[in-house]
Amino acid sequence: MRHALVFGGSGQIGRPLLGLLQRNGWRVTAVSRHAQSDQPGLQWLRGDLAGLGGAPTRVDAILSCGPLDGFARWYAAATIECGRVIAFGSTSVDTKRGSADAAERDVARRLREGEDGVFATARARGAAATLLRPTLVYGAGRDATLTRIAQLAQRWGRFPLPRNANGLRQPVHVDDLAAAAFACLGSAAAHGQAYALPGGETLGYRDMVARVLAVLQPPPTLIELPSPLFNAALLAAQLTGRATGLGEAAVRRMRSDLVFDLAPAQRDFGYAPRPFRPRADMFALDPVAGD
Repeated sequence: MRHALVFGGSGQIGRPLLGLLQRNGWRVTAVSRHAQSDQPGLQWLRGDLAGLGGAPTRVDAILSCGPLDGFARWYAAATIECGRVIAFGSTSVDTKRGSADAAERDVARRLREGEDGVFATARARGAAATLLRPTLVYGAGRDATLTRIAQLAQRWGRFPLPRNANGLRQPVHVDDLAAAAFACLGSAAAHGQAYALPGGETLGYRDMVARVLAVLQPPPTLIELPSPLFNAALLAAQLTGRATGLGEAAVRRMRSDLVFDLAPAQRDFGYAPRPFRPRADMFALDPVAGD
């Protein structure tokens, strides 16, 4: 029986990935920072990338659904024998590289260094590594963008956007990301490659937000504001702590196209993401904090 070690197993991508592995006959050792219950064929280790005890000495595959930079450091120091490694990063490695925000540039730098580190360690050990870069993740109530928008809109009864927030987006469901990671396990073409994983539909930022609001009950109102008025409202929200993490660079990206080609992933491991068809339950806050 094939054996997989999965980091972030209780996270938004890790949960459906564990299900796929179990249903397809894999024995799984999964890692979570929180206590979890073992199941037939599934053993949980409590720990994280900074401190993990009791890990197996040999597995057939390692899959990381957690922070890429932390995984790269763990992998470089680990002595586990494994010939196949699949790790999630983010398309932010490209979209935030030239950001006006220093913190966002740092995110892109850490992602790039994480990718380079995983590939370098894999080459040194004769292992095959694949890096997966999702776009805007949704579907489990644990993402920091669409779920956050839904929660704020429900609280306020409305959601403001600057006018012309029509930059193109490709939101991707967590189940499609889990399926991509699983498909990579059987794809020799994916060895040594990095892939963007966009969703199956491209739509404008405003339309994306409108679809989210439309499935909530009652549906909040989408309000489009002139830029000066929106900026003033944003500043007020930041000063009161209601818009932490939403800076000028993030607002500017609402008008920028962030579009990626799914053809390489489609060609090499049959990637077939769904169109963006949200439901209210996809944005219900998950009671499990962290992974």
